[in-house]
Amino acid sequence: MELIEKLNWRYATKAMNGQTVPQEKIDNILKAINLAPTSSGLQPFEVMVITNPEIKEQIKGVAAGQTVVTDCSHLLVFAAWDRYTEDRINRVFDNTVELRGATNEGLENYRQRLLNAYPQQEDEVSFNHAAKQAYIAFAHAIAAAAFEGVDSTPMEGFDAAEVDRILGLREKGLKSCVLLPLGYRDEENDWLLKLSKVRKPMDEIVTVID
Repeated sequence: MELIEKLNWRYATKAMNGQTVPQEKIDNILKAINLAPTSSGLQPFEVMVITNPEIKEQIKGVAAGQTVVTDCSHLLVFAAWDRYTEDRINRVFDNTVELRGATNEGLENYRQRLLNAYPQQEDEVSFNHAAKQAYIAFAHAIAAAAFEGVDSTPMEGFDAAEVDRILGLREKGLKSCVLLPLGYRDEENDWLLKLSKVRKPMDEIVTVID
């Protein structure tokens, strides 16, 4: 399968060459993010697409100096809702009603079920649940980038509070959870490129229960 071939091709790129990724490829990656499934279809996150060199330099400073942050073409910052609120949940359901042109008892009952549960959660529980949904979309972005022949580097090694400050995320009710630089590998300077991909044997990952 072409997708499997592309996933074998990809790796966590450690050095990028600064080449710009065509906008069409970036748009396709962002579309894949938007199409990712999330719990109850709430999509409780936003994605910041950063090309500004000064902002990338600031984020590099709070991301252990990793050069892919500044040498990438586009830096994606996945930021989850800091908590679920009635307004956020209602906006999702109202949009569903508008797009489908009607509502029904089942949909409204489900809306009320979420309203009775999610906003009452503690802040940490609420954010952690939202962040898990962001990670589903994050995985879609990695696969979509590989399919487009674009390199990426999944990154959790950064000071989230500082990234939030740099991007003004807290004022938007968001908290950063993971970064994804997109670009093209620097084949001469990436030490990881020539090393074999290492994964567990399939029988250590997959258990078939008949």
